[in-house]
Amino acid sequence: MDFRTASVVDLASQVRSGKVTAAELVDHSLAQVAAHNGTVNAFVAVDEGRARAAAAAVDATVAAGQDPGPLAGIPLGVKDLEDAAGYVTTHGSAAHAARPPAAEDSVLVARLVAAGCVVVGKTNTPELGWKADTENPLFGATRNPWNLEHTPGGSSGGSAAAIAAGMVPLATGSDGGGSLRIPSACCGLSGYKASLGRIPSGGAHAPDWAHLSTKGPMARRLSDVVAALEVVVGPDPTDLRSLPRPEASWSAALEDPRPPTRVAWSPTLGYAEIDEEVLALCRRAVDVLADLGTEVVEVDTVFDEDPIGSWLTLSGVYNLRSHADVRGTGAWEQVDPVLRLLIDGAAETSALDLVRAEDLCHILNLRLVDLFHDVRLLVTPTTAAVPPPRSLGGSGLINGTPDINWVKMTYPFNMTRSPAATVCVGTSSTGVPVGLQLVGPQHADLVVLRSAAALEAALAFDEVAPVPPA
Repeated sequence: MDFRTASVVDLASQVRSGKVTAAELVDHSLAQVAAHNGTVNAFVAVDEGRARAAAAAVDATVAAGQDPGPLAGIPLGVKDLEDAAGYVTTHGSAAHAARPPAAEDSVLVARLVAAGCVVVGKTNTPELGWKADTENPLFGATRNPWNLEHTPGGSSGGSAAAIAAGMVPLATGSDGGGSLRIPSACCGLSGYKASLGRIPSGGAHAPDWAHLSTKGPMARRLSDVVAALEVVVGPDPTDLRSLPRPEASWSAALEDPRPPTRVAWSPTLGYAEIDEEVLALCRRAVDVLADLGTEVVEVDTVFDEDPIGSWLTLSGVYNLRSHADVRGTGAWEQVDPVLRLLIDGAAETSALDLVRAEDLCHILNLRLVDLFHDVRLLVTPTTAAVPPPRSLGGSGLINGTPDINWVKMTYPFNMTRSPAATVCVGTSSTGVPVGLQLVGPQHADLVVLRSAAALEAALAFDEVAPVPPA
């Protein structure tokens, strides 16, 4: 058994038919965590007893002749920004580590568990999920299984690394500026950020990063991501933003993957310098799209300028809200000093500044509306640099020059709430993967998924990360 190559759909089918037990899947997952987590540091909390009890319940359901769900027995990692019953949601922060364990699962985790998943533990994230390097003072750095000296990206880097290393076949993530797409690209996964509202973030508390962040499942290949999406999309009455469930089956959409008829290929979006190695790999993938029959139109400028300032305004205020009860207490000194600086700066943001940042979201979307009158999808590099060495302290190398904002290609599409996928297009000279991003019009999730699946199949990237040393 090897979760690096096994299909989530196939594994669940074997559990439902009795060929494999949920207990066997969970035992394998726990063994892989025990063997490799000391090196990769993807998991920050594991509860073997709770996981084995949940697996036994799935097996008892099968033995009784009942269906435990389409994801029966699948071991699941849960990002440590997300509630899972019995685990402390630390947000990667020492300031929150002493809080009581969550009393219940988040909506996303509850839906996955209801479909048969078994929670194995919590995966690492940067503090409050605020950067693209999965490292925090509480739990330390997560390493990229493809090259342990490089970052797995962030902020869902713990989940991505756990999947790439074969510890679990499925995990949860969230994406407020690229945090599903970036680590998926860095770790050789096919990743997907659904349209805002497709996967609800309801519950007793208002969602963090309310107008930017989308939660979602992560897996190695799109067919498994979509199998999980099938059970988690749909409205929830406690989420004001949640959308009605589309009538079409998400899984059926992948049975007929179709390349898009016409795409805009924008290497820089109009403002970003891109590393030449990333560009070469992405251009090769765009050529594959053209070979599939897609008309490719190169577009120099999608946005007139980098919207990073307005994105930082929004995310800074959201993090200020998340840490409001910590500022001014002794726990505040335990927060990452750079994050403290950003949050303190956000405290000076006026209501007018915040609304103007929201106004830019509207303006960016208007530009996409114009673009999508002419093309079906927008295609860009997922990141501006290859996943950088951890020695650079969070910066990436773009044509030899360190750049802290090596992830400047993803956050505009959080601001526009667009559906967006990333597909692995190969590995760099340092052995770490590189991704190509596909962005669709508002709520055109199935179009993006069909296109990404067609490209994934055509590229046929089937390498896996080396087994991390024990």
